Amino acid sequence: MRYVAYIGNLTRMAVELVNGEEPSELRREFFLQHHVAEPDADELGGLLPYLREAVAAVADGAPIAPVNLLLERFPPLVYVSEHDGEGQQHLHFACDGEEPVAWLGRSCAAALAHVICGDPDVTVGRCQAGDCVRFYVDDSRNRSRRFCSNTCASRTTVAAYRARRKATTR
Repeated sequence: MRYVAYIGNLTRMAVELVNGEEPSELRREFFLQHHVAEPDADELGGLLPYLREAVAAVADGAPIAPVNLLLERFPPLVYVSEHDGEGQQHLHFACDGEEPVAWLGRSCAAALAHVICGDPDVTVGRCQAGDCVRFYVDDSRNRSRRFCSNTCASRTTVAAYRARRKATTR
């Protein structure tokens, strides 16, 4: 696994958690590979507010204090791993088999710290649809994504079309 892909995947997992999405295949695979149990909503209660603020800071280019607070609450335990079986070493930020919330907090905090410091291959954005509060990881070629989903993009496009049409029929 390329290190940038590892940072990107951890960032995707952070965004997925903040958005309240059902566990994706990526998230299930991460937990399985790292021998960590999937935490339930009650267990995540202590992590999600800090994670949400950190993701928002990264997406909005806001002050870095929320990322530093997440790092303080869940300090990474950096070590070199080659668990992927391909002989490629990369950094991990939490120990395999660790308590789920601590593992998530450490891993996501470190990944978001990399992103806020300018990792060029990982960009986090906030959906531009008027009534949406979700975030996304922009992996488009030119980093021009503006919406969390095709649904939000289509709804916004249709609303703009109807507003233009209404303005011209007056």
